[in-house]
Amino acid sequence: MACELLGQSFDIHGGGADLQFPHHENEIAQSEGANGQAMASIWMHNGFINVDNVKMSKSLDNFFTIREVLKLYAPEVVRFFVVRSHYRSALNFSDAHLDDARASLKRLYTALHAVPPADVTIDWQDAYAARFKAAMDEDFGTPEAVAVLFELAAEVNRTQSAQLSGLLKALGGVLGLLQSHPQDFLQAGSEVDEDHIQTLINDRAQAKASKNFAEADRIRKALSDMGVVLKDSAQGTQWERA
Repeated sequence: MACELLGQSFDIHGGGADLQFPHHENEIAQSEGANGQAMASIWMHNGFINVDNVKMSKSLDNFFTIREVLKLYAPEVVRFFVVRSHYRSALNFSDAHLDDARASLKRLYTALHAVPPADVTIDWQDAYAARFKAAMDEDFGTPEAVAVLFELAAEVNRTQSAQLSGLLKALGGVLGLLQSHPQDFLQAGSEVDEDHIQTLINDRAQAKASKNFAEADRIRKALSDMGVVLKDSAQGTQWERA
């Protein structure tokens, strides 16, 4: 099957940590004996998936398919949840961990939303980019690479630099992250009609202009109860999902 789909020799072969021996050794012996050349250049063995600290297993009836997970969480949130851990480490799946991943990813998108990113081509000599690359070159070290993204986001918030914001987006793109429009991500998942939200925001602005602060506070709380968070700035009021 591998030869038919990928050729007699290919770049990366993956599999679970439990397949290192003897399964993959047998596969190497058979393939290289038959073809006379290296089967794969890199062998990557991922850690097990646990569910609430218990190994995922059909026999334990704690098995989830990716289709089931994607009914509850956006694909980018699931991707971010995975890359925050090293591929060889055990991955502990739970709703709490996915909720935390969504909240963390939201922090990165918030930086991009506050400072619209410039169109940036990555300069790998840049200090942030160089550290990101070094992490990825060291056994696909995605946790360290993600840590660089958060440091960069903090610097974007501090300096309000569109260039750094652009670098944040570009480096995120290496991992398949941060490519959505920030507002689309921050507002995704709200079950309230967007037009209704905007109407309430406009009503709140009118209440504040009339110095009816009690009504303005009531509207803010009503939106909060709907799962909507308001962000006031000199440019106006924006909203995002809680």
